[in-house]
Amino acid sequence: MLRPLYKAAQVRELDRRTIAGGIDGFALMQRAASSAWHSFRSRWPQVRSLTVMCGSGNNGGDGHVLAALAMQSGLKVQRVTLKPLDELSGDAARAAQLATSAGVGCEEWEPSTVLTGEVIIDALLGTGLTGEVEGRFRLAIEMINAAQRPVLAIDIPSGLVADTGAATGVAVKAACTVTFIGDKIGLYTGDAPAYTGEIDFRPLGVKAQAYFDIPATAWRLDDSLLADAFAPRLRTSHKGDMGHMLVMGGAPGFGGAALLASQAAARMGAGKVSLATAPEHITASLVRCPEVMAHSVRGGAEAAELTAMADVVVVGPGLGQAAWGQAVLQSALKSDAPLVVDADGLNLLARQWPDIRRDNWILTPHPGEAARLLGCSVAEVQADRPAAAQALQRARGGVVVLKGAGSLIAGPTGLVVCPYGNPGMASGGMGDVLSGMLGALMAQRGDVEFSAWLATMVHALAADRAAQQEGERGLLASDLASYARKLINP
Repeated sequence: MLRPLYKAAQVRELDRRTIAGGIDGFALMQRAASSAWHSFRSRWPQVRSLTVMCGSGNNGGDGHVLAALAMQSGLKVQRVTLKPLDELSGDAARAAQLATSAGVGCEEWEPSTVLTGEVIIDALLGTGLTGEVEGRFRLAIEMINAAQRPVLAIDIPSGLVADTGAATGVAVKAACTVTFIGDKIGLYTGDAPAYTGEIDFRPLGVKAQAYFDIPATAWRLDDSLLADAFAPRLRTSHKGDMGHMLVMGGAPGFGGAALLASQAAARMGAGKVSLATAPEHITASLVRCPEVMAHSVRGGAEAAELTAMADVVVVGPGLGQAAWGQAVLQSALKSDAPLVVDADGLNLLARQWPDIRRDNWILTPHPGEAARLLGCSVAEVQADRPAAAQALQRARGGVVVLKGAGSLIAGPTGLVVCPYGNPGMASGGMGDVLSGMLGALMAQRGDVEFSAWLATMVHALAADRAAQQEGERGLLASDLASYARKLINP
């Protein structure tokens, strides 16, 4: 139920082996172009003209073949190349000749080129890009974006790095990306969601998972997991069967985050939810959600008494980094219970516990917190989010949820990408709600890694459902709980 994701070099090796197995390379290129053509036609059936922007390699070759298919179907085709046709070689040259034989004209790109098609096909760079786009290609990408027309990107939007999802200064903003043979991890995280549009994966008959010596780099979560994971409860179930979760947070003056986490945990089905918070927040907790058992905590000794009763401890929401937060986190770290550490809990770990690691915890950093934990810059984290998540998991153990567009979950069994979520989640409290959901599922299920997968996915899907009904702007973290409840009762 999980789709494997690969790095660019792995997909090139799959391509090479497919050709070595008896499929002609040019035939495979034609198959890819035909798939891209069908993807184009299914989305824009009324379009009568298109512009195909072709680079110099096999990605450009796909574009030339697609241009021929479009001409044969009666469309008006503008073919623009960034390399003279007589300088092409191999399958790319054969593809260009095929388009010319089909009657497709060709013009070399110039800064004065006018793009005439109703839809633009991006076949410029492909998956081989690793550095920043420069020169003519950069200007051509800027021209595509400035045209403000729908774009179909072939294999990957030009300017996006297939292994990391980082945009190298400039990248094509596509309405749809049709990708081949093996799906790429860089299409789902980092900058990628701002550029890929809808992703249409076409394996071209290649069964990537049959090559056991080419293991997937990561796996893409799918909401089909929910039905089996949230089967109906036994009719004899009681609250003691559903786990006891403790939220530790809400330093003086910072009560909201811990309240959000507690209520989210209750809505996710935890049997009992306790809250250890500063005395002044107790009344607010009772008013907001009387089902949460709120405890007034003035220091570490009182907090330690509560951890002994819990199956799972969530520590960090509204914790602060002053003496109260330090004492509460220290009491949580002394507990043997599985932990979820979030927000200032992570900042305190980076500052005061730089070497501690555990197998039974989930760390939930956003890029800034991840940078502090790794001792690097935010830019370095975002430049290669998969590597950052895995490095942090190796250093700290357990499971790491690196939040952001295309959240990544790094655990003992590998790397998982969550393809859900939307920009409406860019508001305060979303991470607190996630921490509550993580703790609630750990308390009910008794596992760490799979609970992290499920909670991260439910959190993002709940936000998507809320945005579909009411829009992205104005989406509040507290809106997610009711949608999450529906998702966990399929």
